[in-house]
Amino acid sequence: MALIRVEHVDKSFAGRHGTISIMQDISFDVADADFVAIVGPSGCGKSTLLRLIQGLDRPTAGQILFRDQLVTAVQSKMAMVFQSFALYPWLTVAQNVAFGLEALGWPPDRIHSQVDRYIGVTGLDGFQEAFPRELSGGMRQRVGLARALAVEPAVLLMDEPFSALDALTAEGLREEVLQLWRDPDLPPDAVVLVTHNIEEAIQLADRIIVLSRRPAHVLAQVSVDLPRPRDRKSTAFYDLTDRVYSLITEGSAPTGPAATPAAGAGPAAKSPSR
Repeated sequence: MALIRVEHVDKSFAGRHGTISIMQDISFDVADADFVAIVGPSGCGKSTLLRLIQGLDRPTAGQILFRDQLVTAVQSKMAMVFQSFALYPWLTVAQNVAFGLEALGWPPDRIHSQVDRYIGVTGLDGFQEAFPRELSGGMRQRVGLARALAVEPAVLLMDEPFSALDALTAEGLREEVLQLWRDPDLPPDAVVLVTHNIEEAIQLADRIIVLSRRPAHVLAQVSVDLPRPRDRKSTAFYDLTDRVYSLITEGSAPTGPAATPAAGAGPAAKSPSR
């Protein structure tokens, strides 16, 4: 059973000079154990699509289902990591991590235990009482990740989470996210990543949803059948990068076994294991 089903979704906004169409007829599934990346030109609605999945906004047409239930409100079993960290500057690291748990009404003892666990999981030990202004960008993003994981989401939504970080910090956090996703004792069950970085999408994801320019539609779902850890210098990695880049820039579907046509397509084949 698919965790998430996006079915024929349209989204438009009212503008000063008429209606602005952001996306049209978007359809894809996210299954258990999926790591899906969404790529496409700037302004094509990738972040908007994440908000629709989370329930922070509503489609103009079509529907989104989570565990076969129509998404009509914010989903407590999904959590989002933002590009801008989105931390409360007046709260400590521990208080930021606890924020979502308090909103869910967890008892204090359980909150304290959960905060300690995910501070440890994300490498924040010793920084519990620090404020965001006292942390580097990488550490602040770790706080955002810990806050998202602490609610033990079934689905982790990530909106350009590494784009504000330096290259070395971003690379380290990518590997940590992969390790968390592959650990059966830790959430999440599935990850949906929005990124502009095609190499990042190929490094992390098992399937890439490629969107067109606005109004966005799904050009193709590209399966990433490369063994982990993935070698960016390999010919296969380079060829797949070129394939996805060409698809985005030229708007023509790639050929060959790595691509699945968008029309009526479900999730592409998953790697045998995380």
